[in-house]
Amino acid sequence: MCGIAGIFDTQARGPINEELLSRMNQAQFHRGPDDGGLHLEPGVGLAHRRLSIIDLSGGHQPLFNEDHSVVVVYNGEIYNFQGLAKELAEAGHVFRTHCDTEVIVHAWEEWGESCVERFRGMFAFALWDRNRETLFLARDRLGVKPLHYSLLPDGRLLFGSEIKALLTDPSLPREFDPRAVEEYFAYGYIPDPRSIFKAVRKLPPGHTLTLKRGDGRLPEPREYWDVSFRPNGVHDLNEATDQVIERLREAVRIRLVAEVPLGAFLSGGVDSSAVVAMMAGLSDRPVNTCSISFGDPRFNESAFAEQVARRYGTSHYVESVDPNDFDLVDRLAGLYDEPYADSSAIPTYRVCELARKRVTVCLSGDGGDESFAGYRRHRWHLHEEQVRSRIPQWFRGPVFGLLGAAYPKADWAPQVLRAKSTLQALARDSVEGYFDSVSILDNATRKSLFSSQFKRDLQGYRAVEVLKRYASRAPEHPLSRVQYLDMKTYLPGDILTKVDRASMAHGLEVRVPILDHEFLDWVSGLSPDLKLAGRQGKYVLKKALEPYLETDNLYRPKMGFAVPLSDWFRGPLREKVRETLLGEQLSDTGLFDRKRLHWIVEQHQSGARDFSPAIWSLLMFGAFSSQLRPLCVSPLASSRIAHRHHP
Repeated sequence: MCGIAGIFDTQARGPINEELLSRMNQAQFHRGPDDGGLHLEPGVGLAHRRLSIIDLSGGHQPLFNEDHSVVVVYNGEIYNFQGLAKELAEAGHVFRTHCDTEVIVHAWEEWGESCVERFRGMFAFALWDRNRETLFLARDRLGVKPLHYSLLPDGRLLFGSEIKALLTDPSLPREFDPRAVEEYFAYGYIPDPRSIFKAVRKLPPGHTLTLKRGDGRLPEPREYWDVSFRPNGVHDLNEATDQVIERLREAVRIRLVAEVPLGAFLSGGVDSSAVVAMMAGLSDRPVNTCSISFGDPRFNESAFAEQVARRYGTSHYVESVDPNDFDLVDRLAGLYDEPYADSSAIPTYRVCELARKRVTVCLSGDGGDESFAGYRRHRWHLHEEQVRSRIPQWFRGPVFGLLGAAYPKADWAPQVLRAKSTLQALARDSVEGYFDSVSILDNATRKSLFSSQFKRDLQGYRAVEVLKRYASRAPEHPLSRVQYLDMKTYLPGDILTKVDRASMAHGLEVRVPILDHEFLDWVSGLSPDLKLAGRQGKYVLKKALEPYLETDNLYRPKMGFAVPLSDWFRGPLREKVRETLLGEQLSDTGLFDRKRLHWIVEQHQSGARDFSPAIWSLLMFGAFSSQLRPLCVSPLASSRIAHRHHP
């Protein structure tokens, strides 16, 4: 993996600030510790940090075509680059390296903007064509690799893999986007294309952005791909399981090309175990596998990982993680460059740290739940949809709404007795109901957190609009519909962001075969009842894997990474919570109701209520704003008061 950054003057061919470009590049040193390079010419500057994976001696970037009129900086891997290179060579293009980067410049020359449709892999790149005076930005189909950009008031466009590269320019406006704040406290992350800063945007997955000098405006990104959910004609379970294995094996195979040590994460769950099983069948050497163990048996899957490792004779490495690993709280805020509230970022950071001791490239099982309907909320949504289909909204809305309001909130009770959220969800329409199930803080809690002035700034905006925007183009089947919503929001915004930042912090490349776009698109076309059969999520995947994995690995209850937040906030982090939530750190932003924050802290620390999701979200928001305090202001605070080549 790598890090890219750059500056483009959309209006003129003036000199580029080389010192600023160097700072942007160094801000992302962790993404590419092996090599770095700059390219400057009038009106354009490109920067690159390299983590060497393929063609270790010949893959230096920025990389040019034959006459140096086209240059690219690139982050990712294109797995079909050898076939594309052969096709382009037959068309007359001359290659000087054996790396996938060079394919991009020649593919641009041959196919223009549609070149991205030929690439199979994960990527984010910026390409400058001097003859056309065009800058071309692109991001892979699922959003495995990130790309951020900002058009400054002086007409310069900044871009980078991470926001921290853009923040090195003191002229970048630092005002928070109120809608991003609302979205963060709903989802726990800020969905594409918004960022915490009004002036910064994320290029959405499956989109490109083309800028021509002198246009005088920032065009809208162009979508070049979307998951289709088009029926693939496979209805028989046996045929489906055979094809799942065949296609997954192929997606894994093309991701085994590397000139550095390669391995896999192995949690012992279905998805990572499936990837390891496929790798073992494709390699004549033991697969390197890494996992972490927890002292708390509720979260410890290491025994199941060991079971898979023994079956396939892997070189298995395990490290024990302190369940009270809360020292990472402040470090995480610096990794993500904006508020990010998925607490599983802590164990993810640690497993990446472990993996990097042994390998440079790691395959993961991310994407299995989104592709094969593996989340419990998918099953609950189908149950709720059955009720919605039988009872009209005019009746459901007032009746279930009243019951939901009257039903007591029972955080202490068993799950089956916590009917309040279910009743509230049934009172809503399909999208509002699913929004309720994915929100970390419900509408009422978010509203109570915010100050009166900030609620006025929001002008009635609610984070559910993110889902509504995608729902307008989603498949009709209720299961496919919410899978599509997850793929557009939770997958890139939470899961892939978490893994990218955690892995890149350690100079580790992570490849995700289940998110191979050809495999994913085929899986999307399977009948929904092959994915969720009764109470069994990922049904067809588990049936396909029965010859490859033990029953315990396939059919035990889902565990996943978790940390004991509730206990932390009443114990070792008690004072940090009070200092952050009740001190000046949050109050100075003007975003929050101080009385409400005080009530939340007292209720949680007394044991009367469990407000750990709200406290964690606020704690991470506070850590983020504290780290960037000299440079970043909220909407309210701002109203009250920052190797080179020549052709």
